[in-house]
Amino acid sequence: MFSIGTLAKRTGTKVPTIRYYEQIGLMPEPGRTEGGQRRYDAAALDRLAFIRHSRQLGFSLDAIRELLDLSDSPDRSCAQIDAVAQRQLSDVEARIARLEALRGELRRMIRDCNADRVSECRVLEVLRDHDECLASHDEPGG
Repeated sequence: MFSIGTLAKRTGTKVPTIRYYEQIGLMPEPGRTEGGQRRYDAAALDRLAFIRHSRQLGFSLDAIRELLDLSDSPDRSCAQIDAVAQRQLSDVEARIARLEALRGELRRMIRDCNADRVSECRVLEVLRDHDECLASHDEPGG
């Protein structure tokens, strides 16, 4: 049995985050000592490690919840799990494409700025007028 502090150290997760995961149902409510301290078992440690690693890979809390629910049925096809992972991959690839467009735009702004004075600065000119950009780099929903 582990205390919340031990669980936090073993998984690299902050104590408030563990409590939050309990509040939203990603982590089950732990058992408690007579003094009211939380006590976690090896299954809770494994589950939290799974959640932590999933978050590091960029999965949303909803996707993690879906993966955890699916993992509770080990005899089912993993096609749904693959679909969740594929959605995450698609999101990552879209973010990479946006970041590459941003990198290109920033490089172009800097390269094209040959001014000696702020009043002639190409970087500031482009930042003032989005139409000067060659690529779209709006955030979705922004």
